[in-house]
Amino acid sequence: MHTGPLSQKLFATAKTMIPGGVNSPVRAFRNVGGEPFFVRKAKGSRITDVDGKTYIDYIGSWGPNILGHAPAVITNTIHEVAKDGISFGIPNPFEVEMARTITDWVPSVEKVRMCNSGTEATMSAIRLARGFTKRDLIVKFDGCYHGHSDSLLVAAGSGALTHGEPDSAGVPKDFAKNTIVLPYNDAEALTALFEEKGELIAAIIVESYPANAGFVLPQPGYLDLLTSITRKFGALLIFDEVMTGFRLGKAGVQGLENLTPDLSCFGKVIGGGLPVGAFGGRADVMDMLAPDGPVYQAGTLSGNPLAMAAGLAQLKQLAGSDQATSGTTVPVVNGYTRLDQLGLHFETGIRKLFTEKGIPHRINRVGSMFCLYFIDEEIRNVTDVMKQDFEIFKKFFWACLDKGIYLAPSPYETGFISLAHTEADIDDTLTVMSDALTRI
Repeated sequence: MHTGPLSQKLFATAKTMIPGGVNSPVRAFRNVGGEPFFVRKAKGSRITDVDGKTYIDYIGSWGPNILGHAPAVITNTIHEVAKDGISFGIPNPFEVEMARTITDWVPSVEKVRMCNSGTEATMSAIRLARGFTKRDLIVKFDGCYHGHSDSLLVAAGSGALTHGEPDSAGVPKDFAKNTIVLPYNDAEALTALFEEKGELIAAIIVESYPANAGFVLPQPGYLDLLTSITRKFGALLIFDEVMTGFRLGKAGVQGLENLTPDLSCFGKVIGGGLPVGAFGGRADVMDMLAPDGPVYQAGTLSGNPLAMAAGLAQLKQLAGSDQATSGTTVPVVNGYTRLDQLGLHFETGIRKLFTEKGIPHRINRVGSMFCLYFIDEEIRNVTDVMKQDFEIFKKFFWACLDKGIYLAPSPYETGFISLAHTEADIDDTLTVMSDALTRI
């Protein structure tokens, strides 16, 4: 349960200047009972720490690096675009092309605005929904994390869940009282709430597939209910696809499920590894944004040319575009098909391994997103996630890390596979997992 000496030294120094020694809480490894390692470089499916140890990475910067680390198609693009300037604060052609790509790929998005993070996207979408409906109440679901804005950091998942403080200090009670939290996948609770307060609710915001309290899938018909009930009562449906958007398909979960939310939030993959966010949807709703409408939203670096160009290069590569193949080893095929093949290979191997060893488990996976649970029960919401054996998870995490496999340092986080991973990488990972299970 120890990292290398240089990582230890850096972490000790960081803690004297950075709260907790990290710039995002889950990086602190608190939920696995140890200290983090520091990364020196990354390439393809692997990261190398400052002490020279290399790991097969199943985090990919928490989702953005769908092509793998530092793919030539992106690094070359950044290099070329940067020659003409880093940031302008003035409109540039790349943001127009990104808007066209998003609206072409996601049928529900008629207009879109860029921002700089998933938190900005969800925060802005909530403000817009309230401005459009002239209502105050927002509905979210227990364990769904939508960034750290005040209105949404209530019964959150991800780092907030990991650190046992889902209702953050510093969030005024007057803000929190306008956010109603329901258990995910509970149709009766949702229906009862709308029957009581439906005329006061501005919007439902939901992670289309919740991925910040493990990886939870909707029960049959549940997402359809969210659509129908918001339409019935004049509320808006906001899909948070910051994780799932452009990772599970060109139109994200709404494409897989054939649904049409009113607003959608994006991030991660569309920035090619650079800071990015976006929100978009119905034109009549989006037209409420300044400068056309009364809902204010702005950002100095929004639509930054480096992030837009890098994201476009990544999206073209995923779609198998000939325009994005120069200098990369990723095959010119539809990337989503390949990612699903790799994901299935991984899922099948894990199921076989854990079954053979008689260890209770569940694995939820769609495409290149997955989460392994140390419990043999259906995972319907965060309450089910919290029933698993956390002590075994900790031991398993460190046993894998010791042998060069980097999984999420929290049982509440989703893992990611990239196009840089190979079947051999996955087979090596399964071998390490087998040894880890034997050791613990």
